[in-house]
Amino acid sequence: MPPPLRKAGRLGAGLVIATIASGGSGGDRLCGSVPSTATAPAVSVVWTLDTLTSIGGHVPAVLGAPQVTEGDHAVHFNGVDDGLTVPVNPLAGLKEFTIEILFEPRAGGGAEQRFFHVEDDAGSRVLLEIRMTPDGQWALDTFMLSGKSGLALLDRSKLHPADRWCWVALRYDGRRMTHYVNGRQELEGHVDFAPMQAGRASLGVRLNRISWFKGALEEVRIHGTALAAAALQRVQ
Repeated sequence: MPPPLRKAGRLGAGLVIATIASGGSGGDRLCGSVPSTATAPAVSVVWTLDTLTSIGGHVPAVLGAPQVTEGDHAVHFNGVDDGLTVPVNPLAGLKEFTIEILFEPRAGGGAEQRFFHVEDDAGSRVLLEIRMTPDGQWALDTFMLSGKSGLALLDRSKLHPADRWCWVALRYDGRRMTHYVNGRQELEGHVDFAPMQAGRASLGVRLNRISWFKGALEEVRIHGTALAAAALQRVQ
C-alpha cells in the first residue's frame, strides 16, 4: 500500500523541549484536516516517528521489522511482531499531563491492540489501546494504574473507521482521566495517579510483547499540563 500524502515540512526527529506550540505541523491528512487553532501551552516533548534509529534522543530497541517507507514520516507496524521500546519514561515526574498521538489503525489487526505503553520502575503504567471489530472499526481504550488505584476507559459503541489518520489524546488533570478522539471528548473518570518514576516506553506493542498494533504511528506529543479540549490536535 503506498504511503498516504502528507504535509511538507515536518518537525525533525528527536526531542523538542518547550519550544513548539501545539498548533504546529501535523495537520493536513487524508480528506483534508484542520489543526487546532487555539493557543496552547508549549509542547514539552515531541517524538517525530520518521526513523528507527532515534526516538527522543534515545536509541530504541527494534522488535520485528517495522518500516519507515521512502518519503514517509511514520513507522508502520505489521500487527504480528513489529514494535519499538524506548529506555525512557516521558511522563516521569509529571503531576498532570496530556498525551497526543497521530496514528492510523489498519483493518485486519487483532481484536486488542496496544500502541503506546509507559511503565515506571514501581509498576505504575499508562496505556493507549484500541479494540478492533471484524468489520474494520475501532474503539479507543485507555488505562492508568498507580498503586492500587486504576481506571480503564472503554466504550465499544464509540467506533471509528480504520485506515484513516486520527489524533487521539489522553488527559490527566491530577484527578480526572479523560480521553479524546480528534479533539472530541469520549469518556472520563476519577483516578488517583501519583507522578511516575523513571521507566520505559513502547510503541506498537505492550512492553511485555503482547497485543501487537497493526497500522502506523507518526507523532507523539507529551505536554506537562492538562490541555483544554480546544487546544487538542485533530483530523477533520
